[in-house]
Amino acid sequence: MTTSVDVNFLFTLGELQRLVRAYADKEAARYGMTRAQWAVLAKVERFEGMKQSELAEQMEMQPITLTRLIDKLADAGLIERRGDDTDRRVNRLYLKKAARPLLAKLAVLRGEITEAALGGISPVDTERLVAQLETIKDNVRNALQSLSDEQRKEQRYG
Repeated sequence: MTTSVDVNFLFTLGELQRLVRAYADKEAARYGMTRAQWAVLAKVERFEGMKQSELAEQMEMQPITLTRLIDKLADAGLIERRGDDTDRRVNRLYLKKAARPLLAKLAVLRGEITEAALGGISPVDTERLVAQLETIKDNVRNALQSLSDEQRKEQRYG
């Protein structure tokens, strides 16, 4: 039996993601950035000194795609690569001084986007919504992991 949740959940979630991305892209453009560049800056701010390869993995991005984004951010004077003391093949990422005021403006922008998206929803309901979305994310991650585990077993025994 098909319910309205079966019909609407995935489409609504996908459409929401598309709309939020489009909105964030338009807003980030006010600062001469793309949403992807903004995401890279925000990650480096949170995990300054991380390896470029770790960032690619965390962002689920191909290394070459991330390299191009970092090149643009470095050319703009926002990020710098520094070699690793123990492995010369490794680049570690650090914010440059010029990135800090931009990140402050982007934090305000993030708040504005969030406020626009959650308009009309009470703070209590917002907290509940975020918790439920985290549960959904965990459920899908676990289901995906189970599929990967099953595929590995089939490859060994099949």
